[in-house]
Amino acid sequence: MTARHSRWERTGAEQHNSAYEEARAALLLGQMVHDRRTELGLTQGELAERSGMTQPQLSRLEPGGATPTVPLLARLTTALDAELDIAFRPHRGAAA
Repeated sequence: MTARHSRWERTGAEQHNSAYEEARAALLLGQMVHDRRTELGLTQGELAERSGMTQPQLSRLEPGGATPTVPLLARLTTALDAELDIAFRPHRGAAA
């Protein structure tokens, strides 16, 4: 018996792409926090204390293992003497 397939589908591809993008965003955010922290000469413990979190929480955030809430981002911004810029911008080439 031969099976015929009229069409192949990749089930769950959209979910995988979404998860990949979320992981990528978490990794980029964590890298920005790490870069600014080291630029300021702060240890993870010092930044954690300044931002109202624990050092283990920060050690998960920096490599992209955690996604911070908006209030935590605001606290990190203050602790890192930085500006927080959250915006919705159209994709390049998208209709305005």
